[in-house]
Parts: sequence; structure tokens; C-alpha cells
Amino acid sequence: MEVVKESEPNTTTMRKALLVINCIILSIGNCAGPLMMRLYFIHGGKRVWFSSWLETGGWPIILLPIACAHFYRSRTQPSSENKLFFMKPHLFIAAAVIGILTGLDDYLYAYGVARLPVSTSSLIIASQLAFTAGFAFVLVKQKFTSYSINAVFLLTIGSGVLAMHTSSDRPANESNREYVLGFLMTVGASALYGFILPLVELTYKKAKQEISYALVMEIQMVMCLFATGVCTIGMLVNNDFKVIPREAREYELGETKYYIVAICSAMIWQCFFLGAIGVIFCASSLLSGIIIAVLLPVTEILAVIFYNESFHAEKGVALALSLWGFLSYFYGEIKQSKEKKPALETEMASAPNRQESV
Repeated sequence: MEVVKESEPNTTTMRKALLVINCIILSIGNCAGPLMMRLYFIHGGKRVWFSSWLETGGWPIILLPIACAHFYRSRTQPSSENKLFFMKPHLFIAAAVIGILTGLDDYLYAYGVARLPVSTSSLIIASQLAFTAGFAFVLVKQKFTSYSINAVFLLTIGSGVLAMHTSSDRPANESNREYVLGFLMTVGASALYGFILPLVELTYKKAKQEISYALVMEIQMVMCLFATGVCTIGMLVNNDFKVIPREAREYELGETKYYIVAICSAMIWQCFFLGAIGVIFCASSLLSGIIIAVLLPVTEILAVIFYNESFHAEKGVALALSLWGFLSYFYGEIKQSKEKKPALETEMASAPNRQESV
């Protein structure tokens, strides 16, 4: 019994540490990804499918941590139990389907970023939390507290406030129709990704094998592989591969920086996707959605600093509501964990007594 008691806290500590690491990775991708994508567009980039491709095209990077995990297992486990890939066929198919949906979501999001300022698109994406909460309730029976409901409500209202002031920050060289279409496409991307996050959690729950973090990385790789396949088809239909060399030569920052922006963008977006599904593995899809929504203040500030974007009153209200929602959710989580702790200690203390009576 003593061994079990010691191993459980160790497992919990490791899981918390993994959650923190994934939150950091998600923060990097969520804040820097939109800025890099916007950098491509504002300096002469026009290929939406190519920009979509960059969101998942860096999937080979995931092979490095998978190989490192395999090397570590080869040193600590018997060779008969050590395989490079653990994914079974049914899980591969599920990850492939999610990857196809992710490819469509990539295009919707890239189209929106091409038409909207980063600060505006980021605030719209905050509405994703409402979709995530709804789909999490339906797909994985997510339990809600008054605090989590309040957080979802506030973050959703924040996006609604932003929608009341859509025309004031429209770029000068863009028609009202293009701006509205970009707004709607971003909302569509928000809704679709709000469905994808709980779908990933459902995949974990329904998997007929143990889900480890190494397997999570494999799922990430397969998802991005198929998403990249969807975007590659779009690039072929749109003749992007023929146009990219010319676009690079005409890029305002220079041809070399064009490719640097593309490579950095692909790497940063991998942080976003790995962090998002890693948080789902360690906690839930709802927490992943909340972190994505909560990080928008950082993206807002960075967009204002680097791109001189306007920050009107409606954005300020939306920002305040988002921060309020964030604090509400985490206050509820802290309160709930404190309530559970005494019950857990009582249960552990009574376990030896039950054994003695037996």
C-alpha cells in the first residue's frame, strides 16, 4: 500500500509539470502564430492556401521528440516493448479525420487573418470558447460549475461587443465586403476548432489503448500530416507552387526574409497544435479552449506594439471581459480543488482501516 501511495503523488506531480510545459508551448504558438501569419500578409504575401499550409506543414518537427522518446525507452525498457510508433489503425483513422477537419479550419483562419487586423481576429477567436464548451458538453459530457459557465459567458460576450465595431479598423485598401467575409470566415474557424478540441478529447477517451504523451505526439503528427495534405491540394488547385518563387522575389522585406518568415511560422504553429492537444491530454478540452481565449490580451498588446493597430473602446471592453472570464474560471478551479483535497485525504486515511477490518 505504501508504494501505491507514493506513486500516486509522483504521477500527479509529473502530470502537473507536463501541463505547465504544454501551457507554455501553447502560449508561444497562440501568441506568435497569428503575428507571423499577419507579417506574411502585410508585406506582400497573398497566398491564403500557402499560409494555411504553413500552419501544419512543420509536422516533421514532431519526429524529433518522438525519436527522443523512443531512444529513452530503448534505454529503460526491454526491446520487445519498445516501438517507435504505438498508434493502432483505428486511432490512426480518427486522427486522420480530425486532421482533415483541421486543414479546413486552417484555411478559414488564414483567410480571416489575411483580411483582418491581428487584434480583431484574435478577439473573434475568443468566441471559440463558447463552441468548445457546447461541444464538450455534448461529446465528452463536460461538467460545468457556475464559475466555468460565467467564464464562457463573459468571453463570448466580449467577442459580441467586438462585432459591434467591425468597420472602424478595416484596412484602407480593403473593401467592406472583403472585411465582412474575413470576419465571417474567422467566426467559422472559431466554431470548427471549437468542435475539434472536444473531438480530440473524445478520441482519447474512446481509444482502445493506453494514451501516453508519446502517443499524443503521434496523434499530433498524423493530424498535421492530413491537414497539410488538404492544404497541399488547395495549393495545387490554386497554382500556389508556381507563384511562390515570384512572390518571394517581390516580398517587401526581401526574398530571404520571405522564406525565414515561412519557416518560423511553420515551427511556431507546431507549438500551438502540440500545446493544445497536450493540455487536453493533461486536463480537458475546455481548459485548452480557455487558455487559447485567455492569451488574447498578449496577442492584442503585441499586435498594437509591432503593427501599430488601433485599440478602440470596444476592444478594451472585450479585453476586460476576457480577463474577467479568465479569473472567474481559475478561481472556480482553485476553490474546487480545495474542496476535493479534504475528501481525498479522508479517503486515503480510511483505506488502512478498511484493510485491517478485512
